[in-house]
Amino acid sequence: MKRFLLALAIGVLAFSQTRKITDAEDLAQLLKSEKNMFFLDVREPKEIEELGSLKGYVNIPLGELEKRIGEVPKDKAIITA
Repeated sequence: MKRFLLALAIGVLAFSQTRKITDAEDLAQLLKSEKNMFFLDVREPKEIEELGSLKGYVNIPLGELEKRIGEVPKDKAIITA
């Protein structure tokens, strides 16, 4: 499960800061320290169908992100997959 979660958490956007998650320990620290997070899955529906996702991730495919950016909160750290 940790590997799956790590694979989904490619990077973190926290306001104007970017932080790359490189291992399960980084992710565990982030999940402990950051309470106000938004989980954004930018993969295509077919990819999610094949590989699965985690409960709580919001799927906005990368190709739709620009027109759906209003659905992404500005006041939360964003974990993307």
